[in-house]
Amino acid sequence: MIGMLMTGTPVLGKPIPNKAAVAAEAERALEQTGAKGLAIALIDKGRVASVQAFGVRNAKGDPLTTDTVMYGASITKTVFAHLVMQLVDDGLVDLDKPIATMLPRPLPDYGNLDAYGNWADLAGDERWRRITPRNVLTHSTGFANFAFDEPDGKLRIHFDPGSRYSYSGEGIILLQFAIEKGLGLDLGQELHGRLFDPLGMKTTSLKWRADFASNLADGWTIDGKVEPHDERSRVRAAGSMDTTIADLARFAAALVRGDLLTKASRSELARPILPITTAAQFPTLAPELPPAERLPGLAAGLGVVAFQGAQGPGFFKGGHNDNTGNTLVCVEKRQRCVLILSNDVRAEAAFPALVRALLGETGVPYRWEYPRLKSW
Repeated sequence: MIGMLMTGTPVLGKPIPNKAAVAAEAERALEQTGAKGLAIALIDKGRVASVQAFGVRNAKGDPLTTDTVMYGASITKTVFAHLVMQLVDDGLVDLDKPIATMLPRPLPDYGNLDAYGNWADLAGDERWRRITPRNVLTHSTGFANFAFDEPDGKLRIHFDPGSRYSYSGEGIILLQFAIEKGLGLDLGQELHGRLFDPLGMKTTSLKWRADFASNLADGWTIDGKVEPHDERSRVRAAGSMDTTIADLARFAAALVRGDLLTKASRSELARPILPITTAAQFPTLAPELPPAERLPGLAAGLGVVAFQGAQGPGFFKGGHNDNTGNTLVCVEKRQRCVLILSNDVRAEAAFPALVRALLGETGVPYRWEYPRLKSW
């Protein structure tokens, strides 16, 4: 059974597992889930403690390594949130000032843009004028995840911005649009100049690079079908990042330390801002639970989800598509994180037990994050 993957839980406050212990847990997870590849990094006291990769990266059986290019999926949103907070520190973005004020024209006047969103669909609903960067980063814009999820494919606002949590990649793209078209910044260049280059993330980009092809991870779906790696030709803040476990571990360490941010912005990013009121993250726009049934301490931060657990406050972010499963979990005490990237979505079944084995009991709300799994 997946829920029986790990044989014990480390005592809180003990040293994190060494590389041999991590490897044993990883190999057990691969065997139990049937997943083909898994990469794991541990952060301790805000420093990268270990980075390892296991299994294979493609159907030929080439090994997955710590410098294999993997899909970052929605962990891209956390990277984007960090960049936004740098812009806040520089006085270029105000979290609570409407995005409309960042643009020289009314949002619907830009029309429906293939590179961004269906902004013309919002004409007639003046609530677009109230959406703020904070609403975007706490997933409270009122949008569905994407307009293509709507029955008619049209973008609409389902609730007053800021009033509740409902995951939306479309909202992330709106803020990207405002930064690029309103502030005149190139998001890809800003990420490299402000984050990737300073942190030494040499093999990370939100747009495909030809040099990625020499060591690239393909993916496996839930039914074991191999899917080629997507060569994403457009920077998409909602989830186009290619990276390596070694590179993303550098970001995770910097994130939990608070590097490149003021103390106030680092605190704001990970604090519980907006209570989460649904039984699960997906489907989006699900009905809110009665207050007594909501998960205590679960709240949206900025590009992350904040929680309270046995080790105190923490935050996490997942990343997923049909052939990718990723998770980043950090606890503020001792500045510890575990980062897991997999090129096989079947590996997600092992994540709750893996995180517990590597960090101890954290309190990550797995029944909200992975409701289809039984291992939490």
